[in-house]
Order: sequence, then C-alpha cells, then structure tokens
Amino acid sequence: MTLTQQILTIGAVVLGTMLTRFLPFLVFPADRPTPKFIQYLGRVLPGAVFALLIVYCLRSVDLWQGSHGLPEAISIGVVVALHCWKRQVLLSIAGGTVCYMLLVQLVFV
Repeated sequence: MTLTQQILTIGAVVLGTMLTRFLPFLVFPADRPTPKFIQYLGRVLPGAVFALLIVYCLRSVDLWQGSHGLPEAISIGVVVALHCWKRQVLLSIAGGTVCYMLLVQLVFV
C-alpha cells in the first residue's frame, strides 16, 4: 500500500466508526421520545442475537462422534450458571470460553 492508500484507508475507517457512533444521537435526539419500534427492537434483538449465536456455534456439533458434544454442553452450563449467579454478560462469556478451551485442550483431547 502506498502512503496515500494508507491515509485514505485510515480515514475511511475513522469516518465509518464515527458515523456508527454519532448517527443514533443525530437520528434520535434526547429531547424527543424514542419511537416504539426502536424500543421494541432494543428489547428483542439481544435475545435474538444470542439465539442466532447458539445455533451458529452448535451447528457442527456431532452427537455421534468424538466427545459427543460434552465440552459444548458443559460450557453452556457454565455460561448459564455464571450468568444466573453474577448477571455479568462479559463474565459469563469469558467463563464459558475459558471452560470450553480448557475442556477441548486438556480433557477431551
């Protein structure tokens, strides 16, 4: 990449990042109520995204081969238990990830 291309690439990334950060505040200012449809999306999209991630992550698990999905099932249990206990999303995700990686690297080799 030439210097000009690097500068243009960095500029495009900065512009895209700023646009995605500032656009919601421009479209939905604080002095006006948020539309009901946007409030609805704010309630249902997080659950839908997590459901999609679960399906995506478990799509290639074969219950009839290898570890029979045990590392995945145990890690899902850890995520649920951590989330019910602490109600911290990042802790739940990190705990489940660490549990899964330890299981597949050390236990279910």
